[in-house]
Amino acid sequence: MWTRKLLLSAIVASTFAAVAPAAQAGVDVYINVPPPALRYEVVPAPRAGYVWAPGYWNWHNNRHVWAKGHWEKQRSGYYYHPTHWTEHEGKWVNERSRWDRNAPNGDRDHDGVPNRADRAPDNPYRR
Repeated sequence: MWTRKLLLSAIVASTFAAVAPAAQAGVDVYINVPPPALRYEVVPAPRAGYVWAPGYWNWHNNRHVWAKGHWEKQRSGYYYHPTHWTEHEGKWVNERSRWDRNAPNGDRDHDGVPNRADRAPDNPYRR
């Protein structure tokens, strides 16, 4: 009986060890086909505590498929980078959305002044 439980727990543990790293791995897919032009979406009225994630062309079953825009719960102190396509050496890669502490224009405190010109770059209340 004890041996059976030990064997069963070893099998379960090895299964989780094999599956867990695969679930966390990200895969970049490079394709030769550029995405179609973005579709026009009506952006809903702002919602407190949420950021609008615009729609984008996703790559699924060897073709581009439109993914509608949606609301993302806002993360205090972070900037939302939406999903977009970029070209690298003639190949296209879909860069997935992410939250980052740094704004794309170098404005960490989101006060509208780039850090290089801001006297207090980490204080959102001073310029």
